[in-house]
Amino acid sequence: MDFLELAKNRYSERYFDPRPVEQEKLNKILEAGRVVPTACNYQPQKFYLIRSEEGLRKLKTVTHFHYNVPLMILVCYDAREVWTNPGDRYYRNYNSGEQDASIAATTMMYEAEELGVHTIWIRGFDSQTVAEVYDLPDYMIPVMMLGLGYPNEKAKPNAWHFKRRPMEDFVFER
Repeated sequence: MDFLELAKNRYSERYFDPRPVEQEKLNKILEAGRVVPTACNYQPQKFYLIRSEEGLRKLKTVTHFHYNVPLMILVCYDAREVWTNPGDRYYRNYNSGEQDASIAATTMMYEAEELGVHTIWIRGFDSQTVAEVYDLPDYMIPVMMLGLGYPNEKAKPNAWHFKRRPMEDFVFER
């Protein structure tokens, strides 16, 4: 499948089967997140695997959007390892951490799709609570969670998935 077809077919899964993602596939997904481009190649993205019974129980205390996934990747960045641009007038004290972690998460999401593993991007949580519950160091900043697994019998794309605005809403000449 070519990339554009893959991107169009991928949807946010909300109905997961409890069977685990095979380690071989998980390794490929994590490798996709490791090799992504990052600002100045600083590579601040970090991945915390949440798949133990205790970890998944804690997950249900930090977000309602857990969808009973068998595996959640908490995507963070290390604030000590980011590229910064303190002179940017629009984004005062800009750092690349969220951008770099998001590139990694997106790439992992598409690698998972290529491998037949469904995903859901989750940002419905309080970062400080997540950091406390999962005992993250102060410099580790949660950006998002990527739920992974196989679809169950209820799985299907949400009706919104196929609604796309026209290209002219996105592209402008200057």
